[in-house]
Amino acid sequence: MHALLVEDDDRMAQALGTALAQRGHTVRRVGRALDALLHLREAEFVLLDLGLPDLDGLELLRRLRTVCDAPLIVVTARCEERDVLQGLRAGADDYVVKPFRMAELMARIDTVRRRTDRRTGRPDAGAGHGEHRDGPVRAGDVEVDPAGRTVTVAGTEVRLTRREFDVLAFLAARPDEVHSREEIMDRIWGDAFLGASRSLDVHVAGIRAKTGRSGLVRTVRGYGYRLGHPATGDGDGDGGPPDEADRAR
Repeated sequence: MHALLVEDDDRMAQALGTALAQRGHTVRRVGRALDALLHLREAEFVLLDLGLPDLDGLELLRRLRTVCDAPLIVVTARCEERDVLQGLRAGADDYVVKPFRMAELMARIDTVRRRTDRRTGRPDAGAGHGEHRDGPVRAGDVEVDPAGRTVTVAGTEVRLTRREFDVLAFLAARPDEVHSREEIMDRIWGDAFLGASRSLDVHVAGIRAKTGRSGLVRTVRGYGYRLGHPATGDGDGDGGPPDEADRAR
């Protein structure tokens, strides 16, 4: 794997570069956002510090996600909940706060890579878990195409982050079923407990906001989520209370 390490601290960069090299990875280290953008297309994985001298790391992350879908982990000293949520919403696959144990970071890298490899190796997010759908799925005026990894609302394509799309595609693969939070987190994040619970809520909120269809992902209180059937122009929101079918489950 060729990793792009975006870190302006020399000591931290050396430690991370050494650890990655010992695991057989090649590393290009850059200390500025501009250099990260220049070398992005060669990267198979990105480790991103947010405290860069020429551009805020969150803004760089947003720019990276417009042109690159490579797995990305934020590695930063910013530990406030707001920072974590902003990083996840901007498209980070994981968020690690300094100081950290190097072995834990390497394990997280492996987990993110396995998830990415598994997604690209499957026809859709529902494979291997019973009946699934290979073609596009419609919910109201929303169409989810797992093969093309696209979402359209009233015929207009909506850009989701990779993780947001994975959550939506997983629900769309079995649209008549209710999925527990643990099932979704284990399938999409690879771990039902490793910080994924908050991440799931963030990404569901992102799906609702970006599609403008609050009913697209329905909350089943105390259990999980299912694909909904939103009305045209139902607006943003938290998806509303569970309906009678949800309560029956």
